[in-house]
Amino acid sequence: MNSPIAAAAVQAEAPAGLETFTIDPDHSEVGFSVRHLLGRTRGRFSRFSGTVRLDRARPERSSVVFEVEAASIDTRQADRDAHLRSADFFDAERFPLVRFESAGVRALGGGRYRVDGELALRGLRKPIALDVDYLGVARDPWGGERAGFSTQAELDRKEFGMVWNAALDNGGWILGDEVTLTIDLETIRRA
Repeated sequence: MNSPIAAAAVQAEAPAGLETFTIDPDHSEVGFSVRHLLGRTRGRFSRFSGTVRLDRARPERSSVVFEVEAASIDTRQADRDAHLRSADFFDAERFPLVRFESAGVRALGGGRYRVDGELALRGLRKPIALDVDYLGVARDPWGGERAGFSTQAELDRKEFGMVWNAALDNGGWILGDEVTLTIDLETIRRA
């Protein structure tokens, strides 16, 4: 079904211009993992929000603003979570939000996009590029329209002032510097 007529019909169904989608936190996930000793520790954030402004015809006009509440970190271990909220890591009392705001979007092909933007974490702002999979748009059973997005990125925690570590007796460190961030978003189109 790759005919020009079918492509024109699909494009005609897509609304012209920017559409606003908000993140559905009940069907989205923000997770991370980091090396700890000989394994990996995983966690997630339970409170986050954001808006995607999507232009299906001209994706380069699209944008995203995404915020995560630092204090909502959850690694299933209360003492570790308290340490992660402390000034050694997120300093969640002084810097309650982690924020990403896009500055540009470009197509990579095959439903993948490079989203350039700025990540604000612990009072520091750094440029970051995310390779995002656009999972498409679909109608839900209640008549709403949803769009899906997924990305994974590697961040160096030390670049954001998270330098705490502990030396091991046999050399090396208890924690790795690279944090793998995984974000899967289901969004709902605003009327």
